[in-house]
Amino acid sequence: MSIKRIQLAKIHIAKAQLSMDDDSYRAMLARVAGVKSAKELNPRQIGLVMAEFERLGFTPKATNKGREKPNVTDNKQSYLNKIEALLADAKRPWSYADSMAKHMFKVERVEWLDESQTQRLMQALIIDAKRHEV
Repeated sequence: MSIKRIQLAKIHIAKAQLSMDDDSYRAMLARVAGVKSAKELNPRQIGLVMAEFERLGFTPKATNKGREKPNVTDNKQSYLNKIEALLADAKRPWSYADSMAKHMFKVERVEWLDESQTQRLMQALIIDAKRHEV
């Protein structure tokens, strides 16, 4: 799915969440972006429309999409439990930990790390959590 189609989907989600009727929606598009249909929007106009929706009360729901928790059966489980807790506190998906594993160890997925690497990944997330404490 292209980025524009994703953005258009978000616009229609915002319209539905705000319970806007079609006339109000089209009037808002004309007022904010000078278009009659969302298909006519360019990327800058999409940003303006989304800002207007947020001003009107639309609250985008945070998606924590990614993948499921890795399934392992050895000593790494305690490290993975801590990693899961750190990710949840930071509101990050498992794919974030995967990208850290790839960056740190050149390994695509967390469950493919050995025990030592898993421990070091956990420690990196602890350092990151301390860095972002308030």
